[in-house]
This record gives sequence, structure tokens and C-alpha cells, in this order.
Amino acid sequence: MAPGVGGVQLTSLAGDSDELEDVRLLDSYDEIDGGARRIQVTVTGMTCAACSSSVESALKSLDGVITASVALLQSKANVVFNPALLKDEDIKNAIEDAGFDADILPESSTVGKMPQGTLVGQFTIGGMTCAACVNSVEGILRNLPGVKRAVVALATSLGEVEYDPGIISKDDIVNAIEDSGFDASFVQSNEQDKIILGVVGVYGPIDAQFLEVILSGTKGVRQFHFEQISGELDVVFDPEVLSSRSLVDSIQGGSKGKFKLHVRSPYTRMASKDGEEALTVFRLFISSLFLSIPLFFMRVVCPHIPLVYSLLIRRCGPFLMGDWLKWALVSLIQFVIGKRFYIAAARALRNGSTNMDVLVAVGTTASYVYSVCALLYGALTGFWSPTYFETSAMLITFVLLGKYLECIAKGKTSDAIKKLVELAPATALLVVKDKGGKSIEEREIDSLLVQPGDTLKVLPGTKIPADGIVTWGSSYVNESMVTGESVPILKEVNASVIGGTINLHGVLHIQTTKVGSDTILSQIINLVETAQMSKAPIQKFADYVASIFVPSVVSLALLTLLGWYIAGSVGAYPEEWLPENGNHFVFALMFSISVVVIACPCALGLATPTAVMVATGVGANNGVLIKGGDALERAQRVKYVIFDKTGTLTQGKATVTTAKTFIGMERGEFLKLVASAEASSEHPLAKAILGYARHFHFFDNSSATTGTKNDAENDAKSGWLFDVSDFSALPGKGVQCFIDGKLILVGNRKLIEENGIDISTEVENFMVELEENAKTGILVAYNGILTGVLGIADPLKREASVVIEGLQKMGVKPVMVTGDNWRTARAVAKEVGIQDVRAEVLPAGKADVVHSFQKDGSIVAMVGDGINDSPALAAADVGMAVGAGTDIAIEAADYVLMRNNLEDVITAIDLSRKTFSRIRLNYVFAMAYNVVSIPVAAGVFYPSLGIKLPPWVAGACMALSSVSVVCSSLLLKRYRKPRLTTILEIIVE
Repeated sequence: MAPGVGGVQLTSLAGDSDELEDVRLLDSYDEIDGGARRIQVTVTGMTCAACSSSVESALKSLDGVITASVALLQSKANVVFNPALLKDEDIKNAIEDAGFDADILPESSTVGKMPQGTLVGQFTIGGMTCAACVNSVEGILRNLPGVKRAVVALATSLGEVEYDPGIISKDDIVNAIEDSGFDASFVQSNEQDKIILGVVGVYGPIDAQFLEVILSGTKGVRQFHFEQISGELDVVFDPEVLSSRSLVDSIQGGSKGKFKLHVRSPYTRMASKDGEEALTVFRLFISSLFLSIPLFFMRVVCPHIPLVYSLLIRRCGPFLMGDWLKWALVSLIQFVIGKRFYIAAARALRNGSTNMDVLVAVGTTASYVYSVCALLYGALTGFWSPTYFETSAMLITFVLLGKYLECIAKGKTSDAIKKLVELAPATALLVVKDKGGKSIEEREIDSLLVQPGDTLKVLPGTKIPADGIVTWGSSYVNESMVTGESVPILKEVNASVIGGTINLHGVLHIQTTKVGSDTILSQIINLVETAQMSKAPIQKFADYVASIFVPSVVSLALLTLLGWYIAGSVGAYPEEWLPENGNHFVFALMFSISVVVIACPCALGLATPTAVMVATGVGANNGVLIKGGDALERAQRVKYVIFDKTGTLTQGKATVTTAKTFIGMERGEFLKLVASAEASSEHPLAKAILGYARHFHFFDNSSATTGTKNDAENDAKSGWLFDVSDFSALPGKGVQCFIDGKLILVGNRKLIEENGIDISTEVENFMVELEENAKTGILVAYNGILTGVLGIADPLKREASVVIEGLQKMGVKPVMVTGDNWRTARAVAKEVGIQDVRAEVLPAGKADVVHSFQKDGSIVAMVGDGINDSPALAAADVGMAVGAGTDIAIEAADYVLMRNNLEDVITAIDLSRKTFSRIRLNYVFAMAYNVVSIPVAAGVFYPSLGIKLPPWVAGACMALSSVSVVCSSLLLKRYRKPRLTTILEIIVE
């Protein structure tokens, strides 16, 4: 989640429709078209793909359910249903009838209207290795008194808990998680009037009392708690009386500099639990390996060393010395090192499910118990059967090795988020001003204490602390870490800057506009986190396979045991096959244990989510934000890419190239009329006209190009424009208003003709000439007379034509849609190489164009940047919003191209294709071990080839199957976006 103001702000509960999509773990409902509703339900007890498949089947069997999908890693079900036929409780009951616990998440419209006194806290949870662990933690949290909701994400090792602080504290929640066998620590909460500070300078009880005196005398402080050992100070304050920064200033000022305070950032306070878990598993693996080596020597090497072997076969009490050593060593491995498997298996069985830990516990326990029984039976009867202590030891060792490699791999998948978090600077240089706005002081403050409206000084080579607007200075800024754009960007007055980017050369003064969770960097972190926890539709294949695979293998294990035992009892195979001093049951049991151990389909469940996690991280590093696995799945099958023209194919920086009058009106008067009419419009063409007119009147080059809000205000104050009345913008036509009681029209032919004004042949010929040169002609009529024409050009982006050619080489058909006239549209399309053009399309009609290409089932992508592109972006199978576009367009899209570069369209499609090729390969890895190894484990080839799979080898295959899948996904980290020169050499068959 994104860091917030003062280190305690969680992602905004209410959200902001004007920002990048704000998605939280506890969000739930969305209203959808047709009267249907979408509801999200947390499902507790799912541990594998078979569980998610059974829940999905139970939901789809309900009358009234339109669609239902279940995400295993997120322990969530997403259901679209007809509220006239079903109630929320019916869905909940259906899941519970299937054997799982269900909890309906509240409506997103009510998120933010939380009960009085309810908080949402974020916690790190270490030690979770599978979905069963997630379900266990969620179940424990939900049963705590005062806890309203709890959601845990395996991918990020984070949990969000909504709780009543009057009933339960954050420490109680942490203790409950730790009592269940996991590590936990508090990160942050949405309690906006609380801050956690680190205090330096308290060295004894007297200093602590002095700190308490300062806090007690500070107006607005409600309560506080200081922990001297950790140096942490928790303060609850009244935000209407006191801000977090003034609180820090009061404490430091009251102590006269004795105490130094800094905000405890959520991310610096949150230790890397993945690393700790990997270290713990590694230590267990090394311990198990160290204890297993003597067992291996006693079995293989020692019989060839007479002196040592004589000691091992010496009788000590009822058993041989070697048997005592094996029993002792394996007992340590089984019950001390392997304790984690029993704990995890118990959690899974409590939830009525099975997972890899259950299979490991069953397999190793069977080998261990049999071996102990064989020893005791030999001591009592004198008939010594072979023991298989080594099987338990080697199985646990191999599984721990697999878990260690999985922990390492899982940690690597979140590298993109870690890098983004590290971009946030620790401090900021605050410029203090007097009442007149003059700078009087500069001082360094914690970056988490920056507030909206602050003026910050950014020195060369330092990071920009927060999003803002440049108010003074000029410099180049490296934004590659956020947008992926390697070329530094020139930032001058009124230019926007992004927090976390690096100022390269000059000194800048910026006025902050967004801080904490509202910054672009925080929004990107949110998008990446959410996308990494998403479920791609292809995962349904794994769910289906697992749903029939698990029960089939369990049945096969029982049949293997019975088959071999019965076959031996009736003499179907020779006695020579039996191990020394063994019997038919022991012989059959070893085959059965091997089948059980190798049967875990965990690799199937990892095949898709691990690849999606890596791909979203790789995309973020390349300036392409992906909003989920479903978007990746659709993008790799794109057949048509529809481009908006203005601001997408073109630079979106329209400039007036021609201004011609036809009735003898002076050009200056003509431009003043047009500029007055367009001054109230937000359209890019209006800004271009206004800037051109301003430059004509004042010869001010800077004002002609900025087009900022300040320019418009200055124009209004200067009085050089006419007063207008009854202004109205006419979508797809232009604008109209009254000046001195006379109607003025500025727009296209349709607007002029609808008002009954004739277009002369001279004017028409001039318009045609403009349009054939890829320029847009703007007609101006005043008081019923056609006055003049403006010619406007919007240069194409330099990469546009090459990108179009590259898409065609990739087998994707480009289409251009624009509200411009046909001549201009065809001229632009010809210049970039697009054959299919849809012109004179109203903004609302762009979605209809998208639908027209979808009729034959084709997957359609839409690339746009403006508000008017939002319906089309939402209607398309894959919406791609140019990052420099509007926030509304970004919200409607599946991909956000942060660099405002069309080359990223190719990157998005290419990355999607590479990802799904990798997913398909993952399924091959996931299933190959089982398809090949299960028959071998069951002894199918033993009669003919003499090949069998010992249980410890089966355990190695089980562990390595998951490792192979994860490592295969990690190879996506080596992805490099294609060069256009390479793409143009592609030949589509």
C-alpha cells in the first residue's frame, strides 16, 4: 500500500474519481449494467486449485448467477448475479454448503462511511507459504472480538483488518497472529489523527518525564505513549488544532533541540518478511541436511568400512547401535525440524482441506511410524523387517530445499514494488515564507511531514519529495524511474513534477499538490500491488485440472496399496522383489507413499499467478502499468488496435499555422473576436487559437506556448479580450457565444451550415487545401457572416508511422478514429500508414466504432488520452490510456502507458504474448512431473523395467515441480522490450 501523510495514512477509503484507480483489499461491490450486481466474497478454507474450482462450480449452479470467478491466492470470489433472483445470503450459503467459510465484503459506496470508531489497520504477516496459510490467518482474525473484516494477501505478505479500537488493539491483533504460528508487525492505519515517531535523545527516566511534560502541555494532543526501549512515540492528536508537522516542531522546540524526531515510515518500519522467512527455511534445510548426511553414510558408505560397520551392528539393549542412531536423528528431523509441516497440516485439516503440508506430513509420518513399528516388532519377535527412516529424513530435506527456493523466488517477484517504494526521499527542504510571500527561511523536514501547498526547494541531484507544480527555476528532471522515459524532461515554471523523480541540474521551487497516498508514485504502487494479486482467466484451466486431479490421485494411492498387496498375496510377482526381511504390505506401502507424496498439484496453482506477478513488475519498470492478469490475457490476443488521432497519434500540441479573413476585417480584430469566443473553452484547439492571438497582439513567445490557467486569468485581467455572454460548447461542432449582442460561431462546416450561413466557393477551396495538407480548418462566422478561417496543425508523434508499421508486422490491424473531417483524417492516416479510418465520429460514437470491430469476436484494443475517449476505452477488450492523458481516461483503461510514447503499445502487446507463452510453458512443467512420475511412483514400470520411485525421490520431484514453475516465471524478469528495427523484420505467416 502507499505511504501516507505522517506515516499513518492508509490508502484513502473513499477514493478519488479524479485520480488513478484506487483499489484496496477491502473494496467490494461495483454496480454494473443491466440491473445486475457484482459482489465480492472472501472464501476461507481454499488451499489448492481444486478448492477454488469446487467453489466456482457451486456458485455457477445457482439460478441467477451470471458469472462467477474464484481467486485462490486472494481467497476471494467475484460474483455477478441478478438481484431479483438471488440475495447476498444465498451466495454466502452456497459457498458454506460446499464446505468453506464465506464472508461478504461491504459495498464500495459504503467504504469510507465506516462505523464510528472503526479503524482499518495494515499488518505484515511472515511465514505464509500457501493459500492454506492465508485462510488460517484470515479465520483467526475474523474470530477476534471487535474485528469487522480481515483480508490477507499472500503475494505481498500483507493483511488489512477493520477493527474497533475500543474493543481490540493493534497489539492484540499482532499477538493473535503470532500465537497462530506466524510473525506479525503493525504497519499503519487510517487513523488520520495518529502518528508514530522515532525519538532520539531520551536516555533515562528524567528525559522521558521531560518529554511527557512537553506533550502534556501541547494543545491538541489527546493521548500519547512512549516506549523507551524502542524509542517509539505514539501520539493521538486533534487534526483541527494541530498538524503532524506542528506537533513535531512543538516537541523539538519545547526540548530546545534536545530531542530529535523523525516519522516512522510504514515501509522502513516494515521489515522484509520474505527475507526473514527465506532465512528461517534455509536454516531448517541446512539442519535437516546436516542430520541426514549421517543417515546416508550409514546406509551406503559404512557397510564398506568394517570397523565402523561393526560398531553400528553392535547390540545396545533391544536394538542395534545403528538403529538407535537412525531413530534419534530422524526423530529430530521429523518432530523438531519438520514441526512446521505438522502445524501447517493441522491448520489445513481444521479448515477441512488438504495441501502440500498435509501430504508431506502423511508421507513422512507413514515412513517414520512404520520404521518404529518394524523396530519394536523385531525386538519382540526377533523378525527384523527393513526400516525406512532415511525416507522421512530425505523427504523433509528436499521439501525444505524446495520451500527455500520458492521463498527466494517469491521475494524476487516483488522487486518492482520495492524499487518504487525506495524512490520516496527521506527528507525535504521546506521554504518558509512571510505573509507577503517572501522567502525568509529554509529548513529540512521529514518528507512524510510535507503538506499540500508547501513550497519545497529541490537541489540538483536530489529527489523531488512530492507531486507539485514548479513555481520558480528551470531544470531537467529524470522521470525514468516512474515513467520509463530515459530522456530527461525540461521542467519550467507551471510544469508539473512527480514525487520520487530526480532533479538533475538547476534549482527548483515546487508547490506541492499531492502528498502521501495521493501521489502518482503511490498510485502506481497501488496499481502494481493490485495487478499482482489478480487472476487471469487461463487459470480456470488449472482449476479444472486440479478439481479432477486431486481426488483421482488419492484414489490411485489407495488402489496402488491394495493392488500391490493383493497381487503379492496371490503370488502375482516373485518373492525376490520384496526387500530383505520385508513383506508384501511394506512393499505396497512404499509405492503408495510415493504416489501420495508426488501428487500435490501446487505447481499448477503457481503457473499463472507467478507469471502475472513478474510481468506486472516488468511492465512497471518499462513504463507500462498493467491492471491485472485478465488484461494480460486479452492483450496477447489483440487483432485490432484503434487509435484516437488528437493527442494519441499526434502530439496534442496544436498550433495555428494560418489565419485568413474574407470580408476585409483586420486580422488583429478577427483574432481578437475568435480568441474572446474560445477563451472559455478547454479544448486543445481553443488553447492553440488563444495562444496564437495573444502572441499576435503582444509578441510574447512564452505566453503563446504555455496555455496555462494562469494565462487565461491574465487575459481576463488585462482586458484585451471582448466580454462574451451565453457561451456554450457544442461537442463535435465547435463553440458559440454572443459579443456585443451578436452571435459568433467558431467551428466546423456542420456548425456553420446548421445556422444557415453559406460557405462560398473561395472559402471551400481554401478549406480543402488545408485538409489535404493534414490541417484542420476552423470556420468563424460573426453576426451571420462568414468572416474567416483558421488553419491548425497538430504534428504527428515522431514514432507514430514506425509503430503502425510494427503493429502490422506483428499481425495487428491499426485503425484510426477521429472527430475531424474526412480529408484531414485521410491525410493523417496516409502519413502514418493506416488504411482503415473512421472520421467525423462524435465522442460518444467512438465506443460504437469499437463495438463494430468486436461483432465477429475479435479482440479490440483502444488507445486514447482524453475524457472523450473514456467510453471507448471501457468498451474495448483492452483499453490503453496514454499516461499524459486525463485521469478519467486512465481510470477506464486496462493499461497505462506512462511515457506518452506509442512504442509502449507494442511493448504492452509483446509483453502480454511473452507472458502467456511462459504461462503455457509453466503448465508443461507443472504437469510433466505428475504425468511422468505418478505412473513410475505407482510401480507401473517396475515389472517390466525394474524402475521404482522411492518416497524420498518422489518428495524431491514434488518440491522441484513448484521450483521449476517459479523459476520459469522469473525468467520473464529478463524481458527486454523489442526494438522497432527488430519488429520491422518480423514476417507474419
